[in-house]
Amino acid sequence: MTTTTGSASELTRKEGSRRSLAALRPRRRPKRVDPDSVGDRGIVSEFDRRKGSTRVGMSAVHVFLLVGLVVAGLGPILWLAKAAVTPTQDTLRQPFALWPNGIDWENLSTAWNDIHIDQYFFNTLVIAAGAWFFQLLVATTAGYALSVLRPAYAKVLNGLVLATLFIPSVVLLVPLYLTIVNPPLFGRDFSLLNNYAAVWLPMAANAFNILLVKRFFDGLPREVFEAARTDGAGPFRLFWSVVLPMSKPILGVVSVFAVIAAWKDYLWPMLVLPNPAVQPLSVRLPAVQSQTELDVFLAALAIATIIPIALFLVFQGVFLRSAGLGGAVKG
Repeated sequence: MTTTTGSASELTRKEGSRRSLAALRPRRRPKRVDPDSVGDRGIVSEFDRRKGSTRVGMSAVHVFLLVGLVVAGLGPILWLAKAAVTPTQDTLRQPFALWPNGIDWENLSTAWNDIHIDQYFFNTLVIAAGAWFFQLLVATTAGYALSVLRPAYAKVLNGLVLATLFIPSVVLLVPLYLTIVNPPLFGRDFSLLNNYAAVWLPMAANAFNILLVKRFFDGLPREVFEAARTDGAGPFRLFWSVVLPMSKPILGVVSVFAVIAAWKDYLWPMLVLPNPAVQPLSVRLPAVQSQTELDVFLAALAIATIIPIALFLVFQGVFLRSAGLGGAVKG
C-alpha cells in the first residue's frame, strides 16, 4: 500500500515538473507569410507558368508588345533621323528605304548654316532656360507659401489659383497681349514686344505647376519643419535648406514640363516676338518651310528634337525615383 502511494506521488511529481517545463518553453508561433515574398499574382497561375506552351505564349506576347511600343514610340523619331540625312528624291520615292543612294550629311550643315538654325536654336535655348527658371521660382515659392507657411488666407488663394485652370487660355490671349504691348506702371512708350520677358513672365504664372508643387509639399514630414524651426531656421532658410533638398523629384518633373512647354510653344512667341532675329525654332521652322528643300527642312526638324530627347534621357530617373528625403536629413 505504501509502495502504491509512493508511486502515485512520484508520478504526480513528475507530471507537475513536466507541465512546469512545458510552461517555461517558448511557444512556437505560426510562421507569418511575408506578402513581399509571395510572387505577383496575375491571370496566369504559378502552375500554368511552369508549362512550356504557356511560357512560349507569354514570351511571344511580351515580344509583340515590346516591338509595338518601340515602333509606335521610336518609329517617327528614327524615321526623322534617317530622313534628315537622306536626299529629297529618295525620301519621296522610297520613304522607308535605308539610304538607297547613300547618306547626304550636307543636309545637317546646310540646315545649321544657311537657314540659320544655330541662331534660332540659341533663341530657343534662351526662351526655355528663362521659362524654366521663372516657372520653377513661382511654383516653388507659391507652393511653399500655400503648403508650409499656410497664412490665414491660404484657402482663398488656393481656390483662386485653382479657378484659373477653368479659364480657357484663348480667352486671356487678347488681354495678355495688350498688357505686354503696354505694361502698366511703365509708361505708354514702354513695350515688352521682341523681349524674352514677354514669354517668360506669362509662362511663369502656371497654376498647374503651383498646385502640383503644393500637393507634393503637403506630403513632406512636418516633424522636419518643426525641428528646423526649433533650431532657429527662418522661413527662407527653411525653404532653401530643408524644403528644396527634399523636393528633388517634383523639381525634376516641373523642370521637364516647363522646358518642353517652352520648346514647343508656337502661338504666343509668334505674337510677342515678331522680329525673326529673336524668334525660336517653333516659330521660324514653319515660316521657312516653303522656301526650303524637303531634306534640309527634315534635317532642321531633327536638330530641333535633340533637346527634348536629351531632357528625357537626363530626367528619366527623376520620374522613377520616389525617395526625395535624402538631402534634408543628415545621417
